[in-house]
Amino acid sequence: MGGRPRGPVVPARRVRLLTCVLLFFALALIIDGVAGERGLIANNRDRRQIEQAERDLAAKRRENAELTDYRDRLKRKDPATIEEIARREHGLIRPGEKLFILKDAPKKRK
Repeated sequence: MGGRPRGPVVPARRVRLLTCVLLFFALALIIDGVAGERGLIANNRDRRQIEQAERDLAAKRRENAELTDYRDRLKRKDPATIEEIARREHGLIRPGEKLFILKDAPKKRK
């Protein structure tokens, strides 16, 4: 009357099949977690895109602040700003200044 308690006996082939099925699903879950639509690779790509967008936004904000300052100087009729525009865009000079126009020398042909 001694011995092991007897329960349902599962054939070795069925155990191997069950193990293979479980391994397949575990592997599928791991691959999906790494390379899936919401996996590790996609998250890293999205994180890099967000960081780039934040850098672009910061640059645009700096540019906007510079343009706002420039607009405010024009509204106040700041003499230095008006002179800068007159010189840069219209080529104007003050009385007594001399304007030198330099032209590129033609390239020598060999």
